[in-house]
Amino acid sequence: MENISNNQAKSKKIKLNFKDSKYATGRRKKSVAKVWVKKGSGNIHVNGLKMNEYFKRPVHQIIVTRPLEISEVASNYDVKCSVKGGGLSGQAGAIILGISKALISHDENLKKNLKKDKLTTRDSRVVERKKYGHRKARRSFQFSKR
Repeated sequence: MENISNNQAKSKKIKLNFKDSKYATGRRKKSVAKVWVKKGSGNIHVNGLKMNEYFKRPVHQIIVTRPLEISEVASNYDVKCSVKGGGLSGQAGAIILGISKALISHDENLKKNLKKDKLTTRDSRVVERKKYGHRKARRSFQFSKR
């Protein structure tokens, strides 16, 4: 019985044809997103699933569609992403950068609006490493004078 449900889950992933599309890579924290953008009807697929199936929280859905809405081409392009690493927020940030880069390579006129909202620059902030003698990256153990 479990084999049948696993096969159905695997067949749920959609195969997409992105022959004449533009490719870009986006990164954020530990996440890496490979993004393909082509002319279409406004569908967004992440790792073979529809965007609202992959990102359940509405905040992440809004974040991912931001570059398309700012450049006012949300219903003109189809987007296919494959994302690895990190958590959902980092993955959404990586997808934003990838979509922005791919849209610019498709249409150079969109660069002005995307750059104004800082969607074309990589956010270089990453988690600071834990140091020895400390509980966390900066938090130290409790110190007692007496």
